[in-house]
Amino acid sequence: MEIAVLGTGMVGKTLAAGFQRAGHTVTVGTRDPEVTAGREEWTDVPLATYAAAAAGADLVVLAVGGTVAEEVLAQADLPRGAIVLDLTNPLDFSNGFPPTLTVKDTDSLAERLQRANPTAQVVKALNTVNCTLMVAPQQLADGDHTIFVAGDDAAARAHVTSVLQDLGWVDIVEFPTLEAARGLEMYLPLWVRLMGQLGTPQFNLKLVR
Repeated sequence: MEIAVLGTGMVGKTLAAGFQRAGHTVTVGTRDPEVTAGREEWTDVPLATYAAAAAGADLVVLAVGGTVAEEVLAQADLPRGAIVLDLTNPLDFSNGFPPTLTVKDTDSLAERLQRANPTAQVVKALNTVNCTLMVAPQQLADGDHTIFVAGDDAAARAHVTSVLQDLGWVDIVEFPTLEAARGLEMYLPLWVRLMGQLGTPQFNLKLVR
């Protein structure tokens, strides 16, 4: 599969490497490929502009901070029918730590992204774990923990679920509407407090049913 990872921070780098290990072809999207290449070592992952990376991708992965997510997708100029894996969180650190959320309760960042890109299919997933676990769930409890997928389109959800399985996820719980992203994003205030209590980001939930 051709995967475009939009974002060159720690999350973007970790995802790009993880998708490559799973056998996918990856292009990393950035605002200015030349500047990024001069600042970082990108020997085995091609760099392109956001739009160029998204143009030929089977899956577009949004791996940027929540505060710039809408801007980055606008710059990506998504082709009609693009499937977007949104793992962003609308964290607001303007008043320090712990953060609050810029959108919650009656809306979500994922839904805002969908409204701004009506010809794309936005699927929320992976926002409830840190980037190391995103691409290697077996690092924790032999992979026996839960990840969530939320989206309005069944085919798009199945597409994302297939990629998650390639990364090693087994316990995948699907929500049939993107509205469920509200709950997934509102988990983050608890997540950051758990990280502080546990002293590590290497944890996750296991849904027992």
